[in-house]
Amino acid sequence: MSSEAINREVKRRRTFAIISHPDAGKSTMTEALALHAHMISEAGAVHGKGGRRSTVSDWMEMEKARGISVTSTALQFSYTPGTADDSDAPFVINLVDTPGHSDFSEDTYRVLTAVDAAVMLIDAAKGLEPQTLKLFQVCRHRGIPVITVVNKWDRPGQTPLELIDEINERIGLIPTPLYVPVGIAGDYRGLLDRRTGRYIHFERTAGGAKIAPEILMDADEAAQREGDAWTAAREESDLLAELGQDHDQEMFLAGQTSPMIFTSAMLNFGVRQLLDALVEFAPPPHGRTTVDGTDREVTDPFSAVVFKVQAGMDSSHRDRLAYMRIVSGEFERGMVVTHAQTGKPFATKYAQAVFGRDRSTVDKAYPGDVVGLVNAIALAPGDTLFIDPRAQFPPIGSFAPEHFSALRVTTADKYKQFRKAVDQMDAEGVVQVLRNDLRGDASPVMAAVGPMQFEVVTARMKAEFNVDTVVEPLGYAMARRTDESSAPELDRQRGVEVFTRSDGAILALFSDKWRLQYIEREHPDLLLEPLVAAAD
Repeated sequence: MSSEAINREVKRRRTFAIISHPDAGKSTMTEALALHAHMISEAGAVHGKGGRRSTVSDWMEMEKARGISVTSTALQFSYTPGTADDSDAPFVINLVDTPGHSDFSEDTYRVLTAVDAAVMLIDAAKGLEPQTLKLFQVCRHRGIPVITVVNKWDRPGQTPLELIDEINERIGLIPTPLYVPVGIAGDYRGLLDRRTGRYIHFERTAGGAKIAPEILMDADEAAQREGDAWTAAREESDLLAELGQDHDQEMFLAGQTSPMIFTSAMLNFGVRQLLDALVEFAPPPHGRTTVDGTDREVTDPFSAVVFKVQAGMDSSHRDRLAYMRIVSGEFERGMVVTHAQTGKPFATKYAQAVFGRDRSTVDKAYPGDVVGLVNAIALAPGDTLFIDPRAQFPPIGSFAPEHFSALRVTTADKYKQFRKAVDQMDAEGVVQVLRNDLRGDASPVMAAVGPMQFEVVTARMKAEFNVDTVVEPLGYAMARRTDESSAPELDRQRGVEVFTRSDGAILALFSDKWRLQYIEREHPDLLLEPLVAAAD
């Protein structure tokens, strides 16, 4: 395919992630977006405890039972904005739904290496919460522009100006609302479009399962219908204009400002406006810098980064799916590419697009697209695939674990399946797996950012491998990277144990920070290097 043709495909693509604190409505928003793109006919979240269904992006039984996302999923769909001409091709949306719980920060971090923009979802009542702050800092560090979405406006919450001030003061990001809500939080009537001055009134649907009808009105009609609520929205819009808080595309891409939208994902209010903003303002895919400092442009030959490996999504197929983000060139199913980490050829015969648990074969894909490669046993997060000339992108770092537990199988006859299951969890990055000669393969140590990762391991080992396991918490609180020359002395110290991680890194585990400080003081010659913290 010519460079011109690839550029046309690139301009049509938007690849983004949704980041939020748990329970901000992230998975519900994911489905609301898919509903507005006509990928599903009815939202998966239905009101009422007795009748609530799990969302299509949550596929693990643990996710369905708890109503939270504990792993990332990738959804791709087409969307044509309402302003498009009949001749305009639809946009291709690659949406990566991320875990909201802080225990799964590492999985979310991997996702953020694969996207070009992020939607920061905030609960109208709670404002900025700790996990949202951490993830925003990751976006800032990686130069990912952020669109701010205030969700749950159908429930009581803060005022728009309070939320704007909080975001500005706490993270230094200047919100530039594209719309102002008509009606206070808990009385969501519609949106004032600040660019046109017109009113978008939303009509409720039964249970919020369908796309909410919109009624478009001019200012006079809006004033007559909504009275004081419209007047208040106009005054807030005028005040924002006086403060200079209007959208500026250059400042947005530079990470200084953030377009802001008020929504109710549960009612499907404001969802189309979010999709339109993503299409209009989020940047299209762009090239990347390789480990040797050269730039791989989107029109260069094929290259891609693996950012997620997942197994067990479909109980009827014991396959392993590697999600790759295409960086450059055209992907064609069946092409033979090179795996940069091993130098070996890799056949792409089984390539799929993923929508929750549903899959469809991908014959062609372009920069920005997320493609699942089936039975990709040799691939791990951070790996590069390419067609000559050679390309290898920087690896995806691991977070510093803070929780450590030994894992044992309950019955000896399941030992073979146990070993296989541990290797599977390790390859996917569900936990970091540590080993040493003393404990052997029968009792590997799991290292995690949060304890819920251990629950995911045990639940999946039972569901996918029929292996019952016992988790034994260990008395360690922190880890440091060390080397072969330092390891023997560290192993002799009380409150310290040395392990080798599956990637070859040597880690020393310490009972507490005081033990670490003591050893650093008494043995300054030993290598004790901090790992990347989850909050960094």
